[in-house]
Amino acid sequence: MTRSPGSAGPGSTTTPLLIACALGVERLALRGGDRTGAAGPVLVLRTGMGPEAADYAIARTLAEGPAKDAAVIASGFCAGLATGMHPGDVVVATETRDRRGSTPCTDVQLLAEAVARALPERVVHTGPLVGSDHVVRGTAERAALRASGAIGVDMESAATLAGALRAGPRPVAAVRVVVDAPEHELLRPGTLGGGISAFRVLRHILPAFHEWHRSSLLPRR
Repeated sequence: MTRSPGSAGPGSTTTPLLIACALGVERLALRGGDRTGAAGPVLVLRTGMGPEAADYAIARTLAEGPAKDAAVIASGFCAGLATGMHPGDVVVATETRDRRGSTPCTDVQLLAEAVARALPERVVHTGPLVGSDHVVRGTAERAALRASGAIGVDMESAATLAGALRAGPRPVAAVRVVVDAPEHELLRPGTLGGGISAFRVLRHILPAFHEWHRSSLLPRR
């Protein structure tokens, strides 16, 4: 886990923002983004791949230490499920789902609007994000997940947010950048370009996360 330079230092009483991702390339993008505008410490946690790894990492990280009371965003890449999605599109989850249930996300509209401002040339989708224990490939499996109402699928977001709330009440959200979609599936020609596009989007998304975090610190009426 790493602390973004420029965030509040040791001893700050401001609630931290914890951004959880699975892959090293995702962490590289999130650490390399714009760090200005943060309301407090910003911590980037690489959980490892899969729901079990995410569940373990988030539970351990939130058990004690500087991230104990952190607001949590699950981020990184995902597979888009809706026809017409493209690599580089952004999914802002209204809720995350897996076989254990669903987790509503906090201040979805505010976060989606912040993402749209940070990435004005990108399409932002809002809807349920479903969890899987494997990389989803093929039109049949993708169509079945889409039929459930989900607009995106990844392996860690649902486990991350459920684990975060088990550790205590806090704002939670999930924002994923589409790296493949029904017409742009992984391992097909153009995948490399799609991955580069998704990486660049992830690097420019941090101001939206900071705006959402600042809002989450305001008193609730």
